[in-house]
Amino acid sequence: MKNTYTQPSLEVARALKLGAPVVALESTVVTHGLPRPQNLELARNMEKTVRESGATPATIALLDGKIRLGLSDPELVRLSESESTLKISHRDFATAIVKKMDGGTTVAGTMLAAHMAGIKVFATGGIGGVHKESPFDISTDLKALAETPMIVVCAGAKAILDLPATLEYLETMGVPVVGYQTDEFPAFYSRESGLNVSARLDSPKDIAEFAKAHWGVGLQSAVLVTNPLPETDSIPKSEMEPIISKASQEAVEQEIHGQALTPFLLSRISELSGGKSLNANIALLLNNASLAAEIAKNMAVRKTWAM
Repeated sequence: MKNTYTQPSLEVARALKLGAPVVALESTVVTHGLPRPQNLELARNMEKTVRESGATPATIALLDGKIRLGLSDPELVRLSESESTLKISHRDFATAIVKKMDGGTTVAGTMLAAHMAGIKVFATGGIGGVHKESPFDISTDLKALAETPMIVVCAGAKAILDLPATLEYLETMGVPVVGYQTDEFPAFYSRESGLNVSARLDSPKDIAEFAKAHWGVGLQSAVLVTNPLPETDSIPKSEMEPIISKASQEAVEQEIHGQALTPFLLSRISELSGGKSLNANIALLLNNASLAAEIAKNMAVRKTWAM
């Protein structure tokens, strides 16, 4: 789908034209998720991981009000160093476009832009969901997952969230939650959550075939693929829960909410964990990029996306 507001890079445009595998990557991890200089290093390494796995990376962001699909290294540097980038979900696109702003796209924002371009596979860290601090604080990511036919590879929902409520929402909206080589929904920093996925699949080929069947019967939701981070990088749930609870309580006491809540919690959890959570976050992002590239290759070979 062509759109006057989107600008794919030459590399991404060529891959899409040829039907080659492309993996969308979000940019809020660069603008709002990780501290410097890890944010830039991570963005470069995610693109490198996708390329080494045989697919084309399409990091999505807004620059000067244009929705960019695929960024040059100087543009990644610009995003990583900016102090005034907007955090862009669905409601924020028009603001950024009209005011010609720079911005990092959230899961929902990245899905919208990728869908407009015809990209069917997206790698992120963890999706947003229902917040513990307020059950009415529900991420737009969940609505996007309910409405956008795309394979989204993640390490579950961010562990700061109400995971059971988030899974209930996804079930209500008909979003299949696939466990990659696991029966258990991963909890971002931890491999275990005590919660079940709706289906287990053990290969990228199986995931591609699953998506073909899901969309083939007329369903239009995403297929959420949850990919546990490697055991060597995982932090036990029992270790993370008190840290997350303390950070959450501090957010309530300081009356931090809305789009500022997640960046505050992730930063505070990194401090409280002595940096262990940051290392886990980086590991899971790279792990997801690798799996997404393998899925995209299977999608390209089998032409399984809906026409």
